[in-house]
Formats: sequence, C-alpha cells, structure tokens
Amino acid sequence: MLSFAEFVTKASAKGPPRPGIYLGIRMSLRAMKLLEISDPSEYHRKLIVVVETDRCLPDVIELVVGCRLGNRTLKFRDWGKMAATFVDLTRNRAIRMAALESLENEALQCFPQLPRDEALSRAYTTFVDEKIFQWQSVIVNFAPEDLPGYHARRVLCERCGEGIDFRREALRDGLTLCRACSGEAYWLQGGKV
Repeated sequence: MLSFAEFVTKASAKGPPRPGIYLGIRMSLRAMKLLEISDPSEYHRKLIVVVETDRCLPDVIELVVGCRLGNRTLKFRDWGKMAATFVDLTRNRAIRMAALESLENEALQCFPQLPRDEALSRAYTTFVDEKIFQWQSVIVNFAPEDLPGYHARRVLCERCGEGIDFRREALRDGLTLCRACSGEAYWLQGGKV
C-alpha cells in the first residue's frame, strides 16, 4: 500500500487537496492498520466501507482502499459525520473511525498564524492518530442483497413500469412499487428541461 505522502500526491493531481482529503487518507490508513490489511486490493469485494458524509471522504475511500459505489463495496449513510466503518468480510471484523470534534479548535490553536484550511491541513498531517480520531470495533450486519455479487430477479413497479433491483421494491396496498411510487420520491414531477 502507498504511504500517506504518496496518496497525497495522487490526490493532488487536480490541484492542492482540501483539508478533508488529508483527514480521509489518514482515516483510511489507520483503519487498514487496525484491520491488519496491508493491501486492500487483495480484498476484492471482501472489504466494504460505510461512509457517513457525502463530502470528500467517499472520494478518498475510493482512492486509498478502492471501495466504490459501482461495485457495491462503498455504502453511503447520510448522517453528516466525518466517519466511516471499514468492514473486513473475510475475518468478520469492522472498525468505525470518526474525526474528533475537538480537532478543528485544537488545530487552530496550534497554528494560529495560518489561515483556517492551512491550519487544518497541517494538523491532519502532523497530529498523531489519537488526537485526530476515535475508533471502536463494531459489528455490521448486511442483508444478502446489500453485498457485492448479489443476484436476484428484477421486478417491475406496477405503477410506473420501471425495473427494480436488489429487493428495493416496496409493497403498498397489494402492489409491488418502486420507492418513488410508494411515496419516497426525492423529486417532484414538473419543472423545465
């Protein structure tokens, strides 16, 4: 696995990284160390990460450990936290990592002469892991349909006719419906194209 500096270089391909990139790289590297995984690429579809923010952390997870939404090894829970749970399916172990809330204030106090983002970046690259994160062993149970490689028959929504995969349909009033037709749509019809 690459070093912290090498991942920072890779992340810098499109310009200087934001502070969260440094934090995410550190988080991923620490999780791999705790799970005793020296090469995440050897865990093809046997390493799943659940991220709790839609900021830079999912991008960093993909960069460092290779988990992606597209291969169903990156899961997203919109909890608004700079946290992630790293799950090793081969050994049935999981570590949840979270950035400490006190971290930003401490960074600003340690580097008062620097602008906020630079102070955070400096802290995220120099502080020891224990000053940056809290972590704990956890248990994560995935339904079979949430695991990589799951195959099930595709069903059709009885209202809109769109196909539904991975047992994501809803049963309402005796009808098999997609989530949108069952009342969970995240959009409203109308608007201009």
